[in-house]
Parts: sequence; C-alpha cells; structure tokens
Amino acid sequence: MSEKNRDGKRTARERLAVEREKQKATEKRRRTLIVGASVVCVLGLAAVIGVVAANSGKHKSGNAGPAVAPSGAQGKDSLAIPVGKDGAKSTLTVWEDFRCPACQAFEAAYRPTLHELAEAGKLRIEYHLVRLIDGNLGGSGSLRAANAAACAQDAGRFRDYHDVLYANQPKETDDAFASNDKLIALAGKVKGLDTPAFRKCVTDGTHDSWVDKSNQAFRAGGFSGTPTVLLDGKNIYQDQTMTPAKLKQLVESANRG
Repeated sequence: MSEKNRDGKRTARERLAVEREKQKATEKRRRTLIVGASVVCVLGLAAVIGVVAANSGKHKSGNAGPAVAPSGAQGKDSLAIPVGKDGAKSTLTVWEDFRCPACQAFEAAYRPTLHELAEAGKLRIEYHLVRLIDGNLGGSGSLRAANAAACAQDAGRFRDYHDVLYANQPKETDDAFASNDKLIALAGKVKGLDTPAFRKCVTDGTHDSWVDKSNQAFRAGGFSGTPTVLLDGKNIYQDQTMTPAKLKQLVESANRG
C-alpha cells in the first residue's frame, strides 16, 4: 500500500473519530440541559416550603373555598388529569410546573413520543400540576397557569392548551403567566377553547384551591423536584440513560407482555 493511501485511510478514520466525539458531546449537552434545568427547579425547595404555604391564598383571584377538581380528573382526591385511554397497559405519572424550564425541556424532548403512544392506546398519562416555582421565586404564574390548564380540561382541550403553555413558557424569572389576560390570549391558539366559560373559569380562579391541594400532595409525596416522571410507579426521569426511544421500547414491551 502506498504512503498516500495509508495517509488517506488514516485521515478518514480520524475524521470519523472526530464526528463520533461530536455526536457524544451533543448528546451529553442535551442530557446536561435537561438534568441541569431540573436542578434549577429543585434548588431551594426545602427552604421555601414555608414560603409556599404562606403564599397560599395570597395570589390574585384566589379561591379560599373547597377544592374544585376539573372535569374528568381522576385518582386520589381527583388530582390527576388523564390523557389517553383508561385501558392502556402503561401509565406515566407526571408532576409538573408550567414555569419550570426542566418541565419544558422534558416536554420538548418527549412530546412526540408521548402523543404517539397515547393516541395508539398504549400509554395513559396522568398530569399533576404544582406550583414549585411560585415558592422558589415568588409570584403566582405557576398557580395561574395550572388553573387555566384545569379550565382547559373542563372544556376538553387540556392536552392542546398544555402544549401551548410550554411552547410559550416565559423565562423562569419572568412571572408572565401571572397575567390572566395572557393565559386567555394563549387560549386563542387552541381551537374552540377561548369561550366565555373558559374566561370566567380563568379569571375566577375556579381551580386555585385544587392546584394548591395538588401542590400539597406533591410535597407530602416526598418528591425532590419537577418534573417528576414515573412509569408504572418507577421514577424514570432520574435514569440518565432514558431517551424517548427507550421509553417507547419499555411501553411497547409492556403492551406485548
């Protein structure tokens, strides 16, 4: 073999090795983004539990009455908003905060897979809405957005509005979701949602006490931060090897079994 050919093959191998390292670095950055964002949503949790409790009832349009669960809510104390068919063999439980950047990162990465599995009847998702960031940073955007999402559930538009909220999530330090007007404006992106009934539900804070009750259940459950994602009771968000493809494989395997 000529020296020129040897050099050419060596250069090709080196280029391949560089590309592989780039791919590894990209995947590492993606995982760091999601895990790092999760840390942002966790920091200060233990220190602010009292703040969360103290802030309960101090938000705009607060509802100090009994917890009013949204239509179709299920589970203990009707705190879970279900998406997907009841007969699905796998259940994904998601505790989330609409102000949490890690929750948005999870949604961005997993949403297509979750939609696909839920629509195929293979996965049922139970969403639990909390207000962790309100306690960490102050404000009421987590609460206001969660109430609006519950109002969307009343209208049968939860999933679509849920996705719109994450697609339009402000920076964590920006309490833009505290504005009912903004939440109502975002409802215009979901066909059939912006109705007088939805607007009244949002401005009245119809489900505020229900959101606070869900937040209390989150703390009582001993969870460390948002998002907390459980597949059939097992925390998969803490699994550093988890990917949308692996989640799909686990769900499809359960359905075959």
